[in-house]
Order: sequence, then C-alpha cells, then structure tokens
Amino acid sequence: MNPHIKRIIFFAAIIAFWYAGSELEWWMPIILPSPEKVLEALVIGFEDKTLIYDLIASFKRLGIGLGLSLVIGTALGVLLAKSKTADETLGTIVLAFQSVPSIVWLPLAIMWFGMNEKAVIFVVVLGGTFVMTLNIRVGIKNVSPLFIKAARTMGVNGWNLYKRVIFPAAIPYVVTGSRLAWAFAWRALMAGELLSTGPGLGYTLRYASDFGNMGLVIGVMIIIGIIGTVVDQLIFQRIEKSVLNRWGLES
Repeated sequence: MNPHIKRIIFFAAIIAFWYAGSELEWWMPIILPSPEKVLEALVIGFEDKTLIYDLIASFKRLGIGLGLSLVIGTALGVLLAKSKTADETLGTIVLAFQSVPSIVWLPLAIMWFGMNEKAVIFVVVLGGTFVMTLNIRVGIKNVSPLFIKAARTMGVNGWNLYKRVIFPAAIPYVVTGSRLAWAFAWRALMAGELLSTGPGLGYTLRYASDFGNMGLVIGVMIIIGIIGTVVDQLIFQRIEKSVLNRWGLES
C-alpha cells in the first residue's frame, strides 16, 4: 500500500476516534475539545488575522535566529575541526551546551535582554548553533585524508583547500546539521515565545491556555506540528536525500 494512503487512513482513524470520544463524552471538553471546536477556533483565528500575525512574527524570529545559528555554528565547527586545542577546550563546552534544553536558557535570556524580541531570538540561536557546530566538526574531520593529500600534491593549500576539497566533501554533514538546527531552533522558538509579549504562535498558545480556550490551544499545537513536519519532510529531507544520493552515501 502507498505510504501516503497509509498516513491518510491513520490520521482519519485518529480524527474519527477523537470525534467519537467527544460525542460520547469519554472525556471533558476542557481537557480535549471536539474537532469542531478546534476547527472553529482556527477559523476565527485566521478570520481576525490573529494567527496570520502570529505566523509572520514567528517566522521572522525563526529566520533571524536560524540564520545566525547556521553562520555561528559553521564558524565554530570549522574552528573545532581545525584546532586541536579548541576542540579539547571549547569543544567540551559546546558538547555540554548541546545537552541543555533550550527552555533552560530562558531565565538567563530574560535577565540579559528583558522579555522582548532579543531574548526569544537569543534562545533560538542557541537552539540551533551547537548541533550545527558538532555536525560541521564531524563532517570536516571525516573528510578522507587521501583527498587532502591529493589536493596538496597539486598545490592546493590554505583557504583554497577548504573551498575546493574539504567543504564540498563535508556537504552531507552540512545538510544534516542544517536540518537538525532547523528542528532545534523551531522547538526553541516555541519555548521562547511562551514567555514573550507576543505576537507569535507560542504566545497565543499560552494566552489561550490562560483563558481556558482549549480549542485554540489544540489548534495552535496542530499548526506547530504541521509546520515542523512539512518543512522537515518536504524541504530538508528531500535536500538531504538528494545530497546523500549524489555523494553515493545512500542507495
């Protein structure tokens, strides 16, 4: 059976169970509202443009934060791969920070920047930087020494060596790092927006929760999940698969 058909049947079964449970009152509406209530909340949110403004604000923060994290992560990754001293010192800190959940940085970000745009972007940058750093480091370190030796025998050294040999050979790791950086940055953004002053999807999620609008809460959660899935599968997964096939790393 086609995978797409399987997914359609699976999600149709979930919605049918959700609808049946709501109609038969297997749970209280305040815990999980019916699909109609969620759809109604989403329609109202888009009609009054609240959710549209939220999406624009969230993607703006994500664009800035993810862009910075990719640049900083790439620079740090090159430094760790090139310098053994940096790898043994700074590399340890990067590895430790990678294991720290993004939401843990929120109190520090609020103390440093206040509850504003800068605090949210700071958390997003940290969310994507460290995973990108580690992937760039591994990618450069895994470049075959034969490629480097062959390039040097032809007089390629310094920056040209990175430009013509090392970076192209590390492209699969760059793509994988970018995909993971996107995922971590997206989660960090939602965590940061929960304590922001809005607009943003995370802010609306908290606002709706505070006022008991569970239909909007579930609706925003669905939007967040759909965006994450669409961007990952339709953009990054396809790019990653194409690169891996081109480099002969996937059959």
